[in-house]
Amino acid sequence: MAGSDLRAARRYAQAVFELARESRSEDAWAHDLRQIELLFADPEARDALSSDRVPEEGKHQIIDAALADAQPGARNLARLLVEKGRLESAPSLLACFRDLVDQARGVVTARVTTAVALGDDEQDALRRRLEALTGKRVRLELGVDSEILGGLVVRIGDRLVDGSVRSRLLALKRSLAGEAA
Repeated sequence: MAGSDLRAARRYAQAVFELARESRSEDAWAHDLRQIELLFADPEARDALSSDRVPEEGKHQIIDAALADAQPGARNLARLLVEKGRLESAPSLLACFRDLVDQARGVVTARVTTAVALGDDEQDALRRRLEALTGKRVRLELGVDSEILGGLVVRIGDRLVDGSVRSRLLALKRSLAGEAA
């Protein structure tokens, strides 16, 4: 996504977040934004919504049918995004909105990569440890990469903790190569 598209997504997300906070409907808005994202990702709907051949009223009917259970404000947002030609910004808008909600709720996302999948008890222990370190509630996003050999790699925001066996072996290799030189 181009920089101007991302900036636009952030502006829309901020506006929606402020509306959601006022009405204490952050979760409903997150759901509705996800439905908008799914609608705009559907190839047939996207083609119709971006076509000059489909009249505005026809586009509104598509949105109203697909988002029948959504809040009126969400349907209006979908119409605005169609009108402005910003269908591609829906995923970024949703991600930015979720980030704003998480920030307001004191939640951080920890992207954790391990060599093997963690069990439930290991996940709970890791979450508690990361919450103690950050002072915030932690949501884990887990991934598996056998190339790290063991240990784990954790990224929270712009902080990276690489406790993988692979990185330790590489550091040892560099250290030994430095001593041999």
